[in-house]
Amino acid sequence: MAMSFEWPWQYRFPPFFTLQPNVDTRQKQLAAWCSLVLSFCRLHKQSSMTVMEAQESPLFNNVKLQRKLPVESIQIVLEELRKKGNLEWLDKNKSSFLIMWRRPEEWGKLIYQWVSRSGQNNSVFTLYELTNGEDTEDEEFHGLDEATLLRALQALQQEHKAEIITISDGRGVKFF
Repeated sequence: MAMSFEWPWQYRFPPFFTLQPNVDTRQKQLAAWCSLVLSFCRLHKQSSMTVMEAQESPLFNNVKLQRKLPVESIQIVLEELRKKGNLEWLDKNKSSFLIMWRRPEEWGKLIYQWVSRSGQNNSVFTLYELTNGEDTEDEEFHGLDEATLLRALQALQQEHKAEIITISDGRGVKFF
């Protein structure tokens, strides 16, 4: 089920690739960029990248228009996503980041709904089974990266719905 990505109208508009000086216009532009980044990463199940990878990806580089959002502007868009809770910097230099098109609590809720729906409460899973197992193939969290999965499970642990445990071949989780 390959889905094609539908670029927003702004992506075909050259001024979109230059942050606008007018405050109102800039706020709308940043909101459009944030929405675009989250939609693009969600479709491509992309959860982490570097700022340089981002600049070269179709996301910030419209080859057809020969326009590219400058690195400084990309940093501003990414910082906006961080303020909204959709991005976490992975290093002090802010050169690589984790993009969360769903917040950890939302992932946790989806995982717990699957656990409950499939009657798996009081079961133990390896992290690999949860994101790569046959039982979860049709679930949105299938293929989720480990860093995001751990954040989701930590959120469930805070709600006393799960406990992250150490098992012989790594980490696992017990659901309640």
